[in-house]
Amino acid sequence: MPERRAPFSGRSAVARRSLFKGGLAAAALVPLLQACGDSGSASGGGAQEIPSPDNPVRWKLSSVNDAIESGLTPERGSTLRIYNYADYLSPRMLKDFEKKYGVDIRLSTFNDADEALTKIATGNLGFDLYFPSYDSLGRLIQAELLRPLNQDYLTNSGNLWEGFRDPWYDLGAQYTRPYTIYSTGIGWRSDRIPEEAGERENPYDVLWDTQYKGDMAILDDWHTAMGMVLLRNGLDMNSTDEGDIALVREQLLELGDTMDPRVTIGQYTDIPAGKYGLSQMWSGDAINMQYYLPEGTSQDILRYWFPEDGSGGVDNDLVVCLAQGKNPVAAHVFINDLMGEGIAETNFGFTGYQPPLTAFTPETLVDKGYVPQNLAGSVVTEKDFETGVPLLQLPAAADAEYHRIWQEFKAGG
Repeated sequence: MPERRAPFSGRSAVARRSLFKGGLAAAALVPLLQACGDSGSASGGGAQEIPSPDNPVRWKLSSVNDAIESGLTPERGSTLRIYNYADYLSPRMLKDFEKKYGVDIRLSTFNDADEALTKIATGNLGFDLYFPSYDSLGRLIQAELLRPLNQDYLTNSGNLWEGFRDPWYDLGAQYTRPYTIYSTGIGWRSDRIPEEAGERENPYDVLWDTQYKGDMAILDDWHTAMGMVLLRNGLDMNSTDEGDIALVREQLLELGDTMDPRVTIGQYTDIPAGKYGLSQMWSGDAINMQYYLPEGTSQDILRYWFPEDGSGGVDNDLVVCLAQGKNPVAAHVFINDLMGEGIAETNFGFTGYQPPLTAFTPETLVDKGYVPQNLAGSVVTEKDFETGVPLLQLPAAADAEYHRIWQEFKAGG
């Protein structure tokens, strides 16, 4: 059985999303892109290409960084340098890799994507692997910071859901493999919230219900929180329409005025601890709530809702091979191992964030004891990714307006 994280271990991996989406992280690469000419598009000219399910992109292969040759093996005694959030990889999995291949792993961590991208852009830190979100992928590629992958080393790709073998954000999977997946829904304690929120005609309304004032929270992630307002109104959570954005402002400020919400990324510990009873939540954190309940408290009180028709928010993190790295062979082998069922299970047992492998279903994860039956809805399915909505990179003007409203909300209107 893979290791479980000890309760109250100070886990900080969830903080990764609070700055992955949006202007700060995106801005980190602007000076470098300008220096490179910022050709922008996937084909190397014109306006910047923004990938989406309706606009899949095949990136032009780098003319500067070549893929490695086939048939190589990791050099024993070499060092693999990984750049990631804290607690977002299983320590046991890392030790097993070192023992199996005779490679020393050096894990460096960062606090947010702005910091990470700024350091990566210097090109001189020698990191082999990095774990980004797809909204920064195009900038990394266009700035020549990534090494194209040699598919010969990635034989475990067949374990992935079919949609991730040729993803819309990287057609041909030339630069990326998926790392973890997650949905965004609503979590609560049934002993604090005496209703099944998912049975409401519009479950999102529960977050605006004044009977729960002061007993609720939303995610401290501008795009995820504001996208929730759009979903509540049946709108596209990546909308750039001026009227839609104005509606977001109106209802987000109303939420702040009437509900006194916590704005945080600590839901996975706060709800079990009883700091509040209701919150917008990521599915991986819903799974992790069970480990932070006080001794003697039944996990049966925990709940998580995601739309049954799959129309909510779904996203995934990636793993890429950085061009600055000195050990690309070991990097490829590591990526391949992440897609192996046994190693992926070990990693999931520690992080609580699910890999998109066909072997991981609600039934198997409940049967193996990773997820209690009452939280089975927190397990993401292939169908969710067929019908769900990812958070996309937004055009600069809309991005700036969303950020202006978010800062107004956080400042108290």
